[in-house]
Amino acid sequence: MTATAKIDPPSQRFGAADNEVKARLVEFARTLGFDSCRVAACSPPAHADEFDDWLDEGAHGEMEYMARGEDKRRDPQKILPSAKSIIVLGLNYFQGVEAGVSPANRAAADTAATASRGRIARYAWGDDYHDVTAAKLDKIDIFLREFGGQQKCYVDTGPVLERDHAAQAGIGWHGKSTMLINEKLGTWFFLAEILTTLELPADDPARDRCGTCERCINACPTGAITAPHKLDARRCISYLTIELKSSIPLELRSLIGDRIFGCDDCLDACPWNRFAKVSRESAFAARKSTTAYALRDYLRLDEVEFRDRFRNSPIKRIKRRGFLRNVCVALGNIGTREDLPALERAALDSEPLIAEHAAWAINRIRERSGFQK
Repeated sequence: MTATAKIDPPSQRFGAADNEVKARLVEFARTLGFDSCRVAACSPPAHADEFDDWLDEGAHGEMEYMARGEDKRRDPQKILPSAKSIIVLGLNYFQGVEAGVSPANRAAADTAATASRGRIARYAWGDDYHDVTAAKLDKIDIFLREFGGQQKCYVDTGPVLERDHAAQAGIGWHGKSTMLINEKLGTWFFLAEILTTLELPADDPARDRCGTCERCINACPTGAITAPHKLDARRCISYLTIELKSSIPLELRSLIGDRIFGCDDCLDACPWNRFAKVSRESAFAARKSTTAYALRDYLRLDEVEFRDRFRNSPIKRIKRRGFLRNVCVALGNIGTREDLPALERAALDSEPLIAEHAAWAINRIRERSGFQK
């Protein structure tokens, strides 16, 4: 299309039937619990070139799957060749400021209050969002088939530059942290995409409302946000505690603090979150296993106990070795002498990754307390 090509207004390109399908879709998505449902044309993402540059810089770290799906991420037509529209859905997961505040969790939280506890990113307090959201997308897929549509559905796992399409659809705008921001939900929402062969009226993009604010950049503990809209994943605590499968770099361990799965610091700093409301989705409510346990108690978990405790939780994806690695780092940063027996047992673990990080934590606590064995 040339710069002088004439574009018909939506009223001419789409008939009453198209608008009716979209209206029914939006209402159906709402009944399923989605907080936003908007549509973008199935076209290449706006930041495809920047994505290529990011890969070339190696800023994706060990996330090799990002490079493997590069062509599809650049062109959604390679995912579903006959796709005409991308339906983008937002699902609020906000559970309030503090984890473990429900009556069911309060007693256990109070018991653990005297011991070192770790922080888990809000999105992982409850059930795995992949499973919760995918079940809803299956119902929308069936709904769209009634109108002759063929669909491909994704929840954070497909080769889709989802934030670009979400911004194009008007779900939110690109924050300087690279997170998407919605004026009503803040930053606390999951994204899902449905590529469909149905041609639906597209929504207007969202306007950037960050202005001169750089609170998210300043809040990052590791300096992972290297410039507005640019993230070096290799320094991001979410990457280090979730995506990284190997040993956490020594120079970054102390910066992780008490975080054992993900990091919310850049999200917490966003002033738009003052408008956030608690999610209607009960599946995202905080579990006792993620809000009320002392760090050293996690070190007692064997493989079976770990899988049982984190069944249907996002935490299960990093497996026992990754989670206990993170726990050891957190204890090295905030633990006390009382945590040393648990760490000494972990230092003998048959999993080398756990043992190495436990030994590091032991040395940190001894140095900090002036205690020598």
